[in-house]
Amino acid sequence: MKDLASHLAQAKTVAIAGHVRPDGDCVGSCLATYNYITTWFPEIEADVYLEPIPNIFKFLKHADKIHHTCERDKVYDLCIMQDCGDLERLGEAVKYFQTAKKTICIDHHVSSGNVADENHIFPETSSTSELIFELIEEEKITKEIAECIYVGMVHDTGVFQYSSTTAKTMNAAGILMEKGIDFSRIVDETFYTKTFSQNKILGQALLNSQRYLGEKVIAAAVTKEEMEKYQVLPKHLDGIVSQLRVTKDVETAVFLYENEDDSWKVSMRSNGIVNVAEIAMKYKGGGHVRAAGLTMEGSPEEIIQKLCEEIKKQLPGAES
Repeated sequence: MKDLASHLAQAKTVAIAGHVRPDGDCVGSCLATYNYITTWFPEIEADVYLEPIPNIFKFLKHADKIHHTCERDKVYDLCIMQDCGDLERLGEAVKYFQTAKKTICIDHHVSSGNVADENHIFPETSSTSELIFELIEEEKITKEIAECIYVGMVHDTGVFQYSSTTAKTMNAAGILMEKGIDFSRIVDETFYTKTFSQNKILGQALLNSQRYLGEKVIAAAVTKEEMEKYQVLPKHLDGIVSQLRVTKDVETAVFLYENEDDSWKVSMRSNGIVNVAEIAMKYKGGGHVRAAGLTMEGSPEEIIQKLCEEIKKQLPGAES
């Protein structure tokens, strides 16, 4: 797949969809594609489907046009699935993917499968947003499209600090900056700024944390009761696992929070040795080599013990 334009040439209706609980890369890449289509292909009827997005991303152009429900029965000429290679994680929007006349998957998760008619999947790329940057003509990247792409790249690279960041990533970021975006504000207001409640739940998670396997693994869990106490939602927990990861001498960080159905959402981060995507896939999760997620049943202690057993297999000499 060399560009988006050639695939849009034959389409009159297009649906764009991303994974459940959309993060910065999902929101940014989907809105970049939507804005590209509505700006340069006004004859195409385009719709973007995502679950409710965090407020910090609502400044992006046409964030107010996102459909948060999939009640309409509509068959699209083309459905583009972005930042997601697993139909189960597409949520309700999967029905548009399954009935579309043609499908495309644009993703960078190592766990992605070839689920579409056309699969543009590059796990070594920093973000789906970087892939969208490559698929759009540079001269057609408006300031508004650039903002969307930059948000996605910033969030999936941890402000360009993760190992997936390459010279190509930085070159793309530079081109986006030249489009006139307020790049420093985007970083501050969407990545670093936290509410008082978010800081409190982070503090609670750090207090709850313990180390395992000779202090090479750190894990923490927060319960539904703790989330209610600090009045936070799952979307407010972003960044906790990354803070755990930067603990001195830690190789792998594990963060859990309790879902409404009493299951636990698990996020894992690795500092270079452990392939956490491989572990996540054993439990029907997925992600990247250094960042992955899954959902598990049981108590936090049981879940952490199971994950430590898998991590230990990749950490030679790790103590129990």
